Amino acid sequence: MSSEAAAARALPRETSRAYFGWRVTAACFFMAFCTWGFAFYGHAAYLAELQRIHGWPASLVSGASTLTFLASGTLTIFANDLIERFGPKLVVLAGALCLAAALTMLAHVTAPWQLYLAFLLMSVAWIVMGLPAITIIISLWFHERRGLALSLALNGASCGGIVVSPLIVALTASLGFTQAMLVAAAIVALLIVPSALAWISRPDDHVTARQPAPPTVQASFTRRMALRDKRFWTICGAFSLVLAAQIAFIVHQIAMLYPMTGRTIASFAVILTTGMAVVGRLTLGALYIDRIEPRLTSAVSFTSQAWALLFMAMTTDPFALLACCALFGFSVGNVITLPPLILQREFAPASFGMLIGLLTSVIAMISALGPGLIGLVRDLTGDYTAGLLLSVAFNAVAAVLIMLRPRPAR
Repeated sequence: MSSEAAAARALPRETSRAYFGWRVTAACFFMAFCTWGFAFYGHAAYLAELQRIHGWPASLVSGASTLTFLASGTLTIFANDLIERFGPKLVVLAGALCLAAALTMLAHVTAPWQLYLAFLLMSVAWIVMGLPAITIIISLWFHERRGLALSLALNGASCGGIVVSPLIVALTASLGFTQAMLVAAAIVALLIVPSALAWISRPDDHVTARQPAPPTVQASFTRRMALRDKRFWTICGAFSLVLAAQIAFIVHQIAMLYPMTGRTIASFAVILTTGMAVVGRLTLGALYIDRIEPRLTSAVSFTSQAWALLFMAMTTDPFALLACCALFGFSVGNVITLPPLILQREFAPASFGMLIGLLTSVIAMISALGPGLIGLVRDLTGDYTAGLLLSVAFNAVAAVLIMLRPRPAR
């Protein structure tokens, strides 16, 4: 036996707690916590306070959020290129710097252009610390347990949703908005910078060589080839429809439930939905995610959300509505986790980083239309019933689309 083979055999495998990739997963958890917490769920708190402090129109302030999501959705396609060129550690540290700088700027904005600049910095953080970046970094270390590692890392996103927005509100009430934002910037730096310096890296040659290579469908893919591939569009189309409905539900959830349940129950419904997303991701991730058929699991998840939305459109009972929110929330996290697993199984490993960036970019641009569309339907009809039924239709179409299995393009 050669010395290299002996060394490779001696290294911990992915199933071992001593495997270094689990530390990488922990670092990615902190990335997800800060990125989703401060650069997504925190927007509601920022916009309310900035509007109150400066008296700016809602359209001006919310336009900064729209710009952030459009910019990040468009440019996230290049996440893989940045990681390949500069390495994951440097890219993540740059993202942490941009997010901390954006929060610091929010503490001191006095003019609209400063607000927009701060939110553009947030979009940079999304590009280099969002779903594509986390997926790419996890894929460098995992093949056998990639699903579990990705599920655990992305639980940081749900935890960020549960913790960050209430934390910002509480800090603002006790310290004021300026100090709250400075504390938020410090939290980002303290969570991401040390973990990135210690744990974010590329695996060494022995680890890479030791892991079994998955079967390939095609040696390499370009973005142009992917956009012509029917498999790519069954994934992209299905998840675009579902995430359009999912994001719209999250954005409109309080406004939809408040007239029927009151403020307290509506607020609890948001926490319940996000909490069930953590439970769902942990349940599927810990027990089954590396053994499931991801297209079938996606179809089941889409169908469960469709039933939840349908029942919600048919009742005004507060407890029934909470049950619907719990059922809907159970699949929220897994809808984000499943697309990389489908790509992993159906496309060549050499193309994975490029494909996850392209897929996330297209889905982000399409699904961003969801909240506005459901809001328009609500304004035209006077309530959310028609919007809920439209979301049910989105999920039903997606469940059929994801089960189509086109042959690989030649």
